Amino acid sequence: MEPVLDVRDLAVQFETVEGTLHAVNGVSFRLRRGETLGIVGESGSGKSVSMMSLLRLIPEPPGKIHRGRALFYDAAETVDLLSLSNRRIGFLRGNRIGYIFQDPMSSLNPLLTVGIQIRESIERHTRLSGTQAKQRAIELLELVGIPSAAQRYGNYPHQFSGGMRQRVMIAIAISCDPAILIADEPTTALDVTVQAQILALVRRLTQELGISVIWISHDLGVIASLADRVLVMYGGTVVERGDVEELFTSPRHPYTVGLLGALPKLQGGEEQLVNIRGTPPSLFSSPTQCPFEPRCPWAFARCKTERPPEFFAGTGRVYLGGTESASTTQDTAESPEQEADEPFVAHRAACFHDLDRDQERDPSEPPAPAQGADKAAEAAGIGAPPSARGSASTDPPPAHTDSRQPSRLTGDRTGAEEL
Repeated sequence: MEPVLDVRDLAVQFETVEGTLHAVNGVSFRLRRGETLGIVGESGSGKSVSMMSLLRLIPEPPGKIHRGRALFYDAAETVDLLSLSNRRIGFLRGNRIGYIFQDPMSSLNPLLTVGIQIRESIERHTRLSGTQAKQRAIELLELVGIPSAAQRYGNYPHQFSGGMRQRVMIAIAISCDPAILIADEPTTALDVTVQAQILALVRRLTQELGISVIWISHDLGVIASLADRVLVMYGGTVVERGDVEELFTSPRHPYTVGLLGALPKLQGGEEQLVNIRGTPPSLFSSPTQCPFEPRCPWAFARCKTERPPEFFAGTGRVYLGGTESASTTQDTAESPEQEADEPFVAHRAACFHDLDRDQERDPSEPPAPAQGADKAAEAAGIGAPPSARGSASTDPPPAHTDSRQPSRLTGDRTGAEEL
């Protein structure tokens, strides 16, 4: 499946009076067309900063995109979002890439009606104006499920409930038929019932409009019900990635194990929930070691001096276009497209500890191929780094048989049962 966004080695820093804060350290991922990618992690892990940096929404200074590239494969051209002029990136914001912010009350202008705020995006990025733009705004209000849309068009934000305000934000974000929709914890401040309605709305819109979605959340339950693939972030880095089902049932990074072990289960005995001891890392330190090392019960000496690359993990299953590909079956012939895409969708974890074998990884074991841009970027004149396609791969580890690893985080069993 062809990509719509390819981010490589994104690093973002902030200059403060206390020194340089390394907010994002080498984040890489690929988003495919029609896919929903979930990004999870605790507060301060770099989720929102990573996504806001792609649209250059962080203040510069004190913020600075230290390195990286973000290739956006639009219908007409391929561009690097991080190297565009302010005028070009301003054209893409709200047009080809929509953004839903966390708090609609602080994002909407209280002095303007919601209809005017929806029309602003339409008139800025399309040829519609006047009556046509108004009609389009009313259609969008109806599309996101606001009753009596024509009458509510003239209402102000304070006249809507929290869930309805979030629907207005979604209407603004999709007003110009974007290729990508970034949702930054849009259901955090909503109650469970309204949250379920918003999730159902997003699922319906992605299916009807074919939008690729990046959903940022700290709620693992939301990610499990919505995403196709998941990135787990910690300390400004991606520590684990993979298909949502495999990652939740067979986590392969100690931090992910701890997150899932902290979830209460509806069924089961009186098991103690996991408490990950310690505190998040200081982002003022240069990222030269594993960020989870101070809190990790499986840490080795090399974790203090080396930053672990990503290794193939779990069963080695990869999911292409919604179907399972048995990459562990040697007599299964895969198409060249599947073989090229495998390094980007396979289950991987950035950890020197092999949870399958409960031992330190062999230092000679090669990591999974690095995330990179494909030849379309080079053809577009962007000068992308060499692609990981065609690079030597390693045999995946043996199929995992028991996802419930004995955890040293609390001394109790943890896993991803009955999520």
